[in-house]
Amino acid sequence: MTKDMKQPTALDLPMVDPLPETTQKYFDICADKLGLIPNVLQAYAFDIDKLNAFAALYNDLMLGDSGITKLEREMIAVVVSSINKCFYCLVAHGAAVRELSGDPVLGEALVMNYRAADLDARQKSMLDFSAKLTQSSDKIEEADRQILRDAGFSDRDIWDIGAVVGFFNMTNRVASASDMRPNTEYHSTHR
Repeated sequence: MTKDMKQPTALDLPMVDPLPETTQKYFDICADKLGLIPNVLQAYAFDIDKLNAFAALYNDLMLGDSGITKLEREMIAVVVSSINKCFYCLVAHGAAVRELSGDPVLGEALVMNYRAADLDARQKSMLDFSAKLTQSSDKIEEADRQILRDAGFSDRDIWDIGAVVGFFNMTNRVASASDMRPNTEYHSTHR
C-alpha cells in the first residue's frame, strides 16, 4: 500500500510541475465534473505524452460513439477488473456502475460475481464473452462471436467489447504493478 497517500502509486514518479496549461485545464474539468481528479490521471502525469495517450484511448473507448452503452462499458470494466483483482479499477468503475445504473446492488454483484447479478440476456452474453476473453483469449471462437450476434450485437459492437476488455486488462496490470490507489471518494459514492 502506498504510504504517502498524496502520491497515487507506490512509485516515485511525481507529476510534472507545473502542469502544461492544457493538462491543467483537463484536470480542472475533472475536478468540476467529478469533484476530484482521478488518481489514474495523476499517476500518468509524470509524463504528459503518456497521460495524453492514456486519456485519448480511454475517452475514445469509454465515451466515444458505440452501440455499447456507457453503462455496459463500465460493466465490462468491472468484470474484467474483478477477474484480475484490480483494486483501483474495481473501486473506481464499481462507483461508475452504481452511478450510471442507479443500482448499488448491481455494482456490488459485478465486483463480486457478475453471474449473481440481475442481467438481461444481452448483458450476460457480453459479460460472458468479456470474462472468457480475459481468462483465456486463445479460446475465443466464432461460436462466441455468434452468441453476441444472437444477443443483438453488431460486428462493430463486438470489436468495441473486445477493445474495452483489452484496455482494462492492460490498465489492471499497470495499476497492480504500481500499487495504484483509488481516490477515497469513490468508496462512498452512489450507494
